[in-house]
Amino acid sequence: MPTPALPLPPPAHAAPLPPALPGPDGTRLLPGVPYAALPGARPLELDLYLPAGDGPHPVVLFLHGGGWRLGSRRSGGPAFPGRTLFGRVAAAGIAVASADYRLSGEAVWPAQLSDAKAAVRWLRSRAHELGIDGDRPAAWGESAGGHLAALLGLVTDPELEGDVGVTGPSSAVVGVAAWYPPTDLVGFAGDAGADPADAGTREAQLLGAAPADAPDAAAEASPLAHVSAGAPPFLLLHGRADRFVPCVQSERLADALRAAGADVALHTYPGADHMWLDAPEAAADALDRTVAFLRARLLGG
Repeated sequence: MPTPALPLPPPAHAAPLPPALPGPDGTRLLPGVPYAALPGARPLELDLYLPAGDGPHPVVLFLHGGGWRLGSRRSGGPAFPGRTLFGRVAAAGIAVASADYRLSGEAVWPAQLSDAKAAVRWLRSRAHELGIDGDRPAAWGESAGGHLAALLGLVTDPELEGDVGVTGPSSAVVGVAAWYPPTDLVGFAGDAGADPADAGTREAQLLGAAPADAPDAAAEASPLAHVSAGAPPFLLLHGRADRFVPCVQSERLADALRAAGADVALHTYPGADHMWLDAPEAAADALDRTVAFLRARLLGG
């Protein structure tokens, strides 16, 4: 008699949710939730920080920085150690899904955007279970994560949608908050005083080649190249003394969004470096502005 086949486990994006862990002020954390899996790669996971109450809560997808080659979903940058960044936003009534994505040492462009889009689709598909409003997600990120958040708001090309994780739901977002994001990979080396033919830069590792040797990929990976009048509202925050991502990168995107007729607010901080290093007042103000922006977009005030 043949041995009956064992039932296959559900795909990662359909796996049961972990139990929620209690946080301060009634907030809750669902840690390490898989939103997609790829053969031969680590599972793609996110941590979901939920406000107090039953919901449905508005939700923002957060994407970490690290030059596309470092970092994890647990980090909001050195100005906000531990989970303080995400806890602050959850306490303000907005759920935060902080997601990992494939780093440049694991896969090159456009894998990172494919993963970010997969995370949005997953949030939409599991919204009822999660107690979130899946109809109106926003995106937020810092540095490389700000670059990906901006792309989530701007890229509508089906060729860049990807097929990671759950497919079907939209990956569109209704607002983007980006802290010190690279926005123009074609012009980045010139802005930073670097060599566009250098294959060892963070941008080259993302693209799989130096920007000078892969101009089409550099343009495709640039939020600046995808600006249109249909862009959602943007909040761009950048230190004027940023040594890693020149402030002109945010200024250039803001100018393009305004020229297209899109809604954009740009605020820059004199003397503030990348990641708000040694600029605690800028860090605090950036978080306050981000919470206010997200509340206005997702809660109407």
